[in-house]
Order: sequence, then structure tokens, then C-alpha cells
Amino acid sequence: MRKILISGASRGIGKAIALKLLKEGHSISLGVRKKENLINTPLDPKKNDPRKFILHNYDALDKKSAEKWIKETVKTFTSIDTIIHCAGIIKRTNLLFNDDEIQDIEHLWKVNVLGPWVLTKKAWNYLKISKSGRIIVLVSMSGKRSKGNLASYSMSKFALMSLCQTMRNEGWEKGIRVTAISPGWVNTDMAKEITNFPKDEMTQPDDIARICSNLLELPNSSIPFEIALNCKLEISN
Repeated sequence: MRKILISGASRGIGKAIALKLLKEGHSISLGVRKKENLINTPLDPKKNDPRKFILHNYDALDKKSAEKWIKETVKTFTSIDTIIHCAGIIKRTNLLFNDDEIQDIEHLWKVNVLGPWVLTKKAWNYLKISKSGRIIVLVSMSGKRSKGNLASYSMSKFALMSLCQTMRNEGWEKGIRVTAISPGWVNTDMAKEITNFPKDEMTQPDDIARICSNLLELPNSSIPFEIALNCKLEISN
């Protein structure tokens, strides 16, 4: 069984992953911005074994919150061998953005790129000690191709994919394996405004949770770096 940090687990993909892995018996430490959102849910600390379940405040914009989260997790679990990065935001900032939208671009950069970068850095030594560390990052199909006019969101996801590649390079000889999961449309709040594609035909959060579960069962010799999945056919140019 693994000792896992999961960011962005209060809803959507992160929540589905947390529920799946908790049910399978892993020790789970969730980092969320608003702990109250999980009260009276299956991820309420009162409903789980405190020796194997932690709910901690985590803000991707706050480096100190990452340090506190990791410190509290190690205090309870004694170690960390897995990080699953699910925290992320979307902003619909175009290439020719308005002057007052520069803050949206900076916000995307800090949450989608610097957030997982800092959290990984702070937990790196623990991943290294385990000799079979795992880092799973929910990137996006927008980290593989730029489609439409969401310039800032795609920029942040391309950068996140690059960061995943460097994590893999730096961690390989230390036994750390990295997987970037790049889904297209997933039936979460981020896709709630999509009206031209049925929600039940989108990739479902539980599907991605099963993928993560399978990744954690594989040996170091068989970990894929990238898993791209899409609910729609896309023809490359």
C-alpha cells in the first residue's frame, strides 16, 4: 500500500481518485483549499481512520501551505511515496487579451505550473527515499495541442507537460516514475458549459481514477510516461 498526497481532491477527478484509492486501502493525504467542502462526505475525516487519512489545507499559491501539508503527512504516515497532482484552474484568456487580464495569466501560471512544481520539490526527498516513487500529473489534452483560442490555459498546460518531462529525467535514476495523464473533455465542473457534446459520452472521473489505481500497481519497469485519452476523435494536421 502506498502513502499518497493528492491535491485538488475536493471535487471532480481528484475526488474520484481519492475515493478509489482510499477504498483500496492506501494511506491518503488530501490537500484542499476548503476542507469544509468535504464535511459529511465519504472524505470527511470523521468517517475515516486517522492513521490512514488526512485532510489538510493546501493552496497552490502558498508555498508554506505545501510545507505544512507535507510535514503533517510525514508526521502521521512516516513517509510519502506518491504525489497525484489534480489541482488546477481554467481561464478563458485569448491571445489578444485585455490589459486587465494579465492577472488571469499570472494566476494560471502560479496554480497550474508553479503549484505542482513547488509541491514536488518539497516532497522530492521522500519520493527518492522510497526508491519507487510515483508522480502522476493531470495535465490535459491542452498540454499536447492548442485548440481554439484559450492561449493562456494551453500555455500553462504545455509548460506543465514540460515540467513532467524534467521530473522524469531528474527522478529516473532515483526510482521515481512520472506519468502525465492528458484527457480531453472530462465530465466535471470544468466542462459544465459544454453543450455540444453529451456529458455521458465524455471521459468520466471514475475512469481516470481506475487508470491511477492501475499505475500504482505496476513495477518501475512498466510505467508509461504519458497517457493520452480523448472522448472525441481528433485528426492531426
